[in-house]
Amino acid sequence: MRAIITGASSGIGLELARELSRRGWELVLLARRVELIEKLPRSEAIACDVTDAAAVRAAVQQAGGVFDLAVANAGVSIPVHAVNFNLADAEQIIRVNVLGMMYLFDAVIPAMIERRSGRFAGVASLAGLRGLPASGPYSASKAAMQTFLEAARIELAPHGVGVTIVNPGFVATPMTDKNSFRMPFLMTAERAGRIIADGLERGKRVVEFPRPTSLVMRLVRQMPDALYDRILIPYGRRKMDREKVKR
Repeated sequence: MRAIITGASSGIGLELARELSRRGWELVLLARRVELIEKLPRSEAIACDVTDAAAVRAAVQQAGGVFDLAVANAGVSIPVHAVNFNLADAEQIIRVNVLGMMYLFDAVIPAMIERRSGRFAGVASLAGLRGLPASGPYSASKAAMQTFLEAARIELAPHGVGVTIVNPGFVATPMTDKNSFRMPFLMTAERAGRIIADGLERGKRVVEFPRPTSLVMRLVRQMPDALYDRILIPYGRRKMDREKVKR
């Protein structure tokens, strides 16, 4: 079994790679800085910027072009508040999280359809279930991933290709290390890697964790807009005040 993973040099991508390696998978690991990718048994590391469609396509072809599993994991999170909107940061979030996923999708799906076999997974986030203050572009990028993959899951099913949406909550990674607030139900990246690997091997449509955070976000998703706004507006103000202090 062969898998390709983007953003494999740290965090969830690295721990998922380690877990799949322990389970006997052959791996192709993509990251911008290939020297940061850990050497794992039965693995090949390829330097690749996921925001470059041609580079992603070339990396997939260099690795043989045929995979049983492809995981679009590369992602970036940058605080962006609407009052002090930073277009460059917002564009970077969309390029890496959304277009990076689509570029991998474009590169691997034709071969999967031809073989009538394979699975594509995107690491989105529970933050995509509702727009979160100071995280608008990030929430939007993860929501875009979720809806794209949901549609693809339906469209690819008749062709024998599976699709999995991965929605983590807070996971201890370099991305979350910079958060100054308390992160409820914070999970280790190692445990996250095991949960994702289990879900992928079982062919699950959606993998969400931790369960308490998932339940809360699912409840919040059904909350009336007026109530949601009333609860979150004070939080959004506090986030903006903290950004002013940083500046």
